[in-house]
Amino acid sequence: MAAVEEELEPQVSAAGDAADTVDAGPGAPLLLPGNRLSLDLHPWGCRRLLHLCAQRTPQLQEVEFLQLSGHEDPQLLEATLARVPESLPYLRSLVIKGGQHWDEQGACARGSLTTLPASLSGLARLVHLDLSFNSLETLPACVPQMRGLDALLLSHNCLSELPATLGALSALTFLSATHNRLPTLPPALGALCALQRLDLSENLLDTLPAEIGSLLSLEELNLASNRLQSLPASLAELRSLRFLVLHSNLLASVPAGLAHLPLLARLDLRDNQLRDVPPELLDAPFVRLQGNPLGEPLPDCCSPPGSPVTPEMRRLFLTSDFDSFPVTPHGCSVTLACGVRLQFPAGATARSVTIRYRLWLPEPRLVPLGPHDSLLSGVLELQPHGVAFQQEVGLWLLFVPPKFRRCREVVVRTRSHDNWSDLETHLEEETPKRLWAHCQVPHFSWFLVVSRPVCSACLVPPEGTLLWSSGHPGVKVTFPPGATEEPRQVCMQVVRTVGRELRALLEEPEAAASPLLCLSQSGPSSFLRPVTVQLPLPPGVTGLSLDRTRLHLLYRAPPAATWDDITAQVVLELTHLYARFQVTHFSWYWLWYTTKACVGGLAQKAWQRLRLHRVNLIALQRRRDPEQVLLQCLPRNKVDATLRRLLERYRGPEPSDTVEMFEGEKFFAAFERGIDVDADRPDCVQGRVCFVFYSHLKNVKEVYVTTTLDRQAQAVRGQVSFYRGAVPEEVPEEAEAARLRKGTDALWMATLPIKLPRLHRPEGPPPPGAGLALAPLNLGDAETGFLTQSNLLNLAGRLGPDWPAVALHLGLSYQELQRIRHEFRSDLDGQIRHMLFSWAERQAGQPGAVGLLVQALEQSDRRDVAEEVRAILELGRHKYQDGIRRTGLAPRDLAPPGPSTPQSLEPAQA
Repeated sequence: MAAVEEELEPQVSAAGDAADTVDAGPGAPLLLPGNRLSLDLHPWGCRRLLHLCAQRTPQLQEVEFLQLSGHEDPQLLEATLARVPESLPYLRSLVIKGGQHWDEQGACARGSLTTLPASLSGLARLVHLDLSFNSLETLPACVPQMRGLDALLLSHNCLSELPATLGALSALTFLSATHNRLPTLPPALGALCALQRLDLSENLLDTLPAEIGSLLSLEELNLASNRLQSLPASLAELRSLRFLVLHSNLLASVPAGLAHLPLLARLDLRDNQLRDVPPELLDAPFVRLQGNPLGEPLPDCCSPPGSPVTPEMRRLFLTSDFDSFPVTPHGCSVTLACGVRLQFPAGATARSVTIRYRLWLPEPRLVPLGPHDSLLSGVLELQPHGVAFQQEVGLWLLFVPPKFRRCREVVVRTRSHDNWSDLETHLEEETPKRLWAHCQVPHFSWFLVVSRPVCSACLVPPEGTLLWSSGHPGVKVTFPPGATEEPRQVCMQVVRTVGRELRALLEEPEAAASPLLCLSQSGPSSFLRPVTVQLPLPPGVTGLSLDRTRLHLLYRAPPAATWDDITAQVVLELTHLYARFQVTHFSWYWLWYTTKACVGGLAQKAWQRLRLHRVNLIALQRRRDPEQVLLQCLPRNKVDATLRRLLERYRGPEPSDTVEMFEGEKFFAAFERGIDVDADRPDCVQGRVCFVFYSHLKNVKEVYVTTTLDRQAQAVRGQVSFYRGAVPEEVPEEAEAARLRKGTDALWMATLPIKLPRLHRPEGPPPPGAGLALAPLNLGDAETGFLTQSNLLNLAGRLGPDWPAVALHLGLSYQELQRIRHEFRSDLDGQIRHMLFSWAERQAGQPGAVGLLVQALEQSDRRDVAEEVRAILELGRHKYQDGIRRTGLAPRDLAPPGPSTPQSLEPAQA
């Protein structure tokens, strides 16, 4: 409920039909509906409960369910809990949870609870205790004395052990201790004779006590994501066991007796080290074994003495000069020049394979994004496509995490069999501002890192199930028995809404909307029986006070571009905080509370606003070289910080007015009024520089401009304009473009001035060497790309006063620099040309010269020029590959399709 709306007013959540009003001290009266008292979302909830206890409020004697926040002050929380047994003697359920707050990384913050007062053991009627998302390091001593406990929830704490006294809870049927630090379990756990569900996933368990086989009532056991290397044979004695989850451990074998458990309906053994499984389990339909090296020989470390020893795994660190590397059956660890890491385990390939890689600039055709997704990285292509590895390969992609990650998650997205899917992804920190997205891949294709709304998924069996959102606990979907004949995968995503923007759009101060719910599924489009969906009521609205005529349930079914009001077509069941309705197929759902009668069109506008980013456009010129122009599209909140950093080296006009753009939207920059782009660039079409906006990427390009006007007579005052969309086939004249800006649907976004200062010709005779004849000269080769004499001349004009640093990094001596300065002492351009061409003449015909030049530019802090050189080389390589393909000289495996052809998205044939 805390995630429904960031502007949600603090309130007491409760359920029931009857409600009593109680004076809770300063502030609004407190509602006690029925026998529930929920203060976990209430400001100063502990203070209010202490006030009620001090007043000896009679209604407290009837409370059976109490919820408090774990984020309260520890001393205040302990004092409040000490009063509970006396003031609430009939309490049956006590919930003290953290997790309502989020840290800077968007993760749920733990509560401050570290212990419980001993007096709580006096709660004789207590059957349910939830202490999740807190900071418990040991189990409070009073808990094992609560002999009537039926359910104990301890997940997301810091527990390093469970006490032996836990075995005294003979009535316990459900125990959850996920996401803790438990290395072992006490043998006394076997004394929990009534236990039916035990969840110990995401811990540090490496062994299990044999006494676990004494849990004869156990029906569900989850031990996923631990460090178990073996299992006790006593597991085969759990005759009531129906679900056993053991994925993501280190198991090398499993007891054969598991195959004879009479009620076992699911056995999950994925991602272990199993090489041999009992035949009865191998063919069983309820067993999942993916990610195990079944049938493979033991590694050499387990071979008998005298066997040949496998050499140590190689480590490769590739520079930018290499775009491929070999992988042998012995495996290797590879770090690419772009920062990507790959881990090939031994046996991943049966023979030596050459792996090729390429980092593509993101564009909509290569970047599949959902309506509320954000791109966090470039597009990595790994070849050969589609060739399955015998063991999964580890892949680490580096990215800068988004600032706001509440209710969002980061995943690696890949293309497989003409479809895009998201891989199970784990985040690892490299630095506080840079993270690794780690996943396991079965074959190579395209990979990118995406931020998306948290996706909650489950497999719906014919028996039915319940799916709830992990980001918004109030959003639930209930599948009745018989809703489907075959199991089908169902996914749920919830998008938060901002109330103030909705009220501004509707011009209605009391308007509100629930979170936006997206439901999707695999298999048939409809369910056999209606499915119940639960959504929170809009913020500030309760089932006791709302006007039903103002409540609207909206529905959107892609590919339709409209929202439909289906309130009259469903039966809305309302509680104090929730609305429930039934559907037979899935799509988008949204609950609105407004006085407007026709809300479909307004919902479409509000939905678009949820996806828009407010940005500013800037155009700056380098102080040392005004012909170098930096173009950038920045989110509005980053403009000031970026300008403070850039204005030491650049100058220019103020940023444009704020405009709104969608993630992945195309736009382009056009230089006008006598100014043109002065280079043949891959991203330049008819003199227009193309962009694609991605909110978490830099969206910056540096270009060099020129003019056909006479700069020796006067300065050239031009401009650069930004337009939405791709560059049209017929670029309009500037006068026509000016008229288009005035239209109601104009694509124009902004225009910023560009000024090229007047050139001053030096007086007197030409300096020595001004007439230096330059012989035709090329660096590089046709396959990797040429730098021609024209390119070198253009490059010389860009270096300016930075040329001595570049020269030293190219290997020229200090004495040679002094000689060049003396010989061309009155001509800076002559100094630069002589240095660059004399070095190039010595490098002619030698491999690696262009890479050395790029490296020297980067070391001299001229990455802008280095990027231009790379762009020239890339363009040259494309032209060379296109030429040899047209003549039929390129073999298929050496001529992968480029990004401009649709074939580039087709998997390469092995």
